[in-house]
Amino acid sequence: MNIEQFSDRAKGFLQAAQTVALRQDHPRVTAEHLLKALLEDEQGMAAGLIRAAGGQPQAATAAVDAALAKLPKVTGGNGQMAWDQAAVRVLDSAEQLATKAKDSFVTVERLLTALALATTTDAGKALAAAGVTPRSLNTAIEGLRKGRTADNASAENAYDALKKYARDLTEVARAGKLDPVIGRDEEIRRTIQVLARRTKNNPVLIGEPGVGKTAIAEGLALRIANGDVPEGIKDKSLFALDMGALIAGAKYRGEFEERLKGVLDEVKAADGNIILFIDEMHTLVGAGKSEGAMDAGNLLKPALARGELHAIGATTLNEYRKYVEKDAALERRFQPVYVGEPTVEDTISILRGLKEKYELHHGVRITDGALVAAATLSNRYIADRFLPDKAIDLMDEAASRLRMEVESKPEEIENLDRRIVQLKIEREALKRESDAASRDRLAALEDELARLEAQSADLTLRWSTEKEKLAGSTRLKEALDSARIEVEQAQRRGDYARAGELTYGRIPELERQLADAEAATGAAMVREEVTADDIAGVVSRWTGIPAARMLEGERAKLLAMEGELGKRVIGQAEAVAAVSAAVRRSRAGLQDPGRPLGSFLFLGPTGVGKTELTKSLAAFLFDDPGAMTRIDMSEYMEKHSVARLIGAPPGYVGYDEGGALTEAVRRRPYQVLLFDEVEKAHGDVFNILLQVLDDGRLTDGQGRTVDFANTLIILTSNLGSAAIAALPDGADVKLAEPAVMEVVRGHFRPEFLNRLDEIILFHRLAPEHMGAIVDIQVARVAAMLKDRKISLDLTEDARRWLARVGYDPVYGARPLKRAVQKHLADPLADLILSGEAPDGSRIHIDDGDGALILKVE
Repeated sequence: MNIEQFSDRAKGFLQAAQTVALRQDHPRVTAEHLLKALLEDEQGMAAGLIRAAGGQPQAATAAVDAALAKLPKVTGGNGQMAWDQAAVRVLDSAEQLATKAKDSFVTVERLLTALALATTTDAGKALAAAGVTPRSLNTAIEGLRKGRTADNASAENAYDALKKYARDLTEVARAGKLDPVIGRDEEIRRTIQVLARRTKNNPVLIGEPGVGKTAIAEGLALRIANGDVPEGIKDKSLFALDMGALIAGAKYRGEFEERLKGVLDEVKAADGNIILFIDEMHTLVGAGKSEGAMDAGNLLKPALARGELHAIGATTLNEYRKYVEKDAALERRFQPVYVGEPTVEDTISILRGLKEKYELHHGVRITDGALVAAATLSNRYIADRFLPDKAIDLMDEAASRLRMEVESKPEEIENLDRRIVQLKIEREALKRESDAASRDRLAALEDELARLEAQSADLTLRWSTEKEKLAGSTRLKEALDSARIEVEQAQRRGDYARAGELTYGRIPELERQLADAEAATGAAMVREEVTADDIAGVVSRWTGIPAARMLEGERAKLLAMEGELGKRVIGQAEAVAAVSAAVRRSRAGLQDPGRPLGSFLFLGPTGVGKTELTKSLAAFLFDDPGAMTRIDMSEYMEKHSVARLIGAPPGYVGYDEGGALTEAVRRRPYQVLLFDEVEKAHGDVFNILLQVLDDGRLTDGQGRTVDFANTLIILTSNLGSAAIAALPDGADVKLAEPAVMEVVRGHFRPEFLNRLDEIILFHRLAPEHMGAIVDIQVARVAAMLKDRKISLDLTEDARRWLARVGYDPVYGARPLKRAVQKHLADPLADLILSGEAPDGSRIHIDDGDGALILKVE
């Protein structure tokens, strides 16, 4: 016996046999130990061969265990194990069998055959008792090897390669485990046409991520399973190649190639009856590549060229261009089939077809309105993904969220249980008191506790009953789904009696029971229906866009928007009204879906509230003044600075970083965009803004399209300020409008101005506006002192004095801000640091002839 002639796996089993003998304290390694090691194999090769030979592996295991139990035990050995004569004869026999079969190595199946031939040993008897004969075993081995010989030490790795490294989609389809494929008839028909060609009969499905390329392959598998295909491919099997399994664990050079060659050999041996589906086909290019080795793509080329391999590939447009097109020899062997994004109507049909599977999985009902909302809202608000994938994800997440709510304890019961726990803690504390008041409180508490516990028990019982009803409906749906799958399987095998029994007996009965169960649900504590509002809620959580139906509170808030903004922006009623109208229009669903919510150019002198209105708008819409992106256009005065907005082009520094504008909108699609001091930007920046203002979209440096349809765009400028400043006090700003617009038209091109929704002139601040602005500025100072619990009391005289000192018609409200800082904030800081104004004090502020007097009370 030459141990070097044994394959790697056979050597492993010889070592495992020694381990079995050592574990059971047997003095020698016998043929029974070898059989036991073979039957314990995790991959189950020996057990599979016994099964294929018509035997029962469990019977063989039981018989060999009984034989091993009879062997004598010796303890205290030195761990060196010798093989007995019968076992050595089995190994010699295996070597002879391998030589006779022209194998270069002794493989596992030869060991098993040699054990079956050793009829005088207990191992041979165990195999015979299991129903295995050498003849049946040889037949099973021939079926496994498919004419291959063992010409290397890892020959077993090539056995059943398809089973190990691919998934039989037609078998999965027959078992009813594939989701239905709705639509896509044209693409499936085109794929079948390409498969039927004489040459270049390998289609590759090319399309954006999420449009349904893999679903087309699954649809073909379903059609093959149902016999709904041309005669040429009726009896073929579709296997999905698992590239991850092929590469995983391939430690040594050549191991990956050997596995792939095993798959290709099995496909070739099937004589055209196997079609290989390679999902993410671009992973073939370079897969398994190492120094001096071939990659998977090069291994496939000869088989594809000779027509020995029928393959369907699937990859995205970008990856096809990046990887496959560069390898012209691989590309020419595939025929592209382009898969486009389905329309919203097609997506609704797809969702209706998938609805039952998702209802079954989540145990909830999904309304048709929810399906329509999933398709329409995902198409409108989720711009960076594709239908139907994004709509299916919306439906899935909404159903998942509702399922969590169903399984969680209702809020009503949660609140009761928390109150009961509080009362029990209080009861234990009162029991330790002996005064009359405590005893009275304890008696009242016991009554309240008993009442609440009874109420909690009643509600919990109701909740449990409703959950059980819902679980009952789910069980009925599962039974209905199983019955429908069984009908299809019965029809395929020609058992029309069983198909008729199910179609006209079992299925109508289950449908009636399900209708009764769903009709019986009255006023429930738990919701069990996914509605359009649930879908809108998921969209809002994903994007931050308020897609949900407006609540009464929000309607009232939007109708009173001018008043809310007017509290912060003083003296600019027209500007506030124009912006408020744009926001109301968008929330009512009346704005053009292809354009931003609104685009405004704010004109006016410095300090009149242009930037303040933008900040107020962000705070109003999002309850967060920081929910806006501010871009100071003075930073974009050079021609090359345009790249900072949309990201540098390929090959330039910063290409991977993205643009300041595009990245901000991609991360937060619903926000206010402020382009401050817009007249200072280079002219090329306005070319970028043209498509944003008109189409609501912009392509960044990496080729991604960013959607601006849910942004509110505000541009501020000081152009024409001189004309407004030249107006006499109290004059209407409308008088300066012709002069201002002349300056604006001289600076901006007509196509830019024409795309703006409105150009708004801000008034100069008048003395009567200053009092309200003083109140805002003093309130901000008071807010900073809130943590110290220090309050401010400003007299009317002090208010008028600050308004007078801070008023400057040229600079607007900014001098007032400086006046408040100098005459109020600075003296306050001195009082606090000196200890004269301790925490919790009240400070009285009054006018004192040219200065403010601060008095601590």
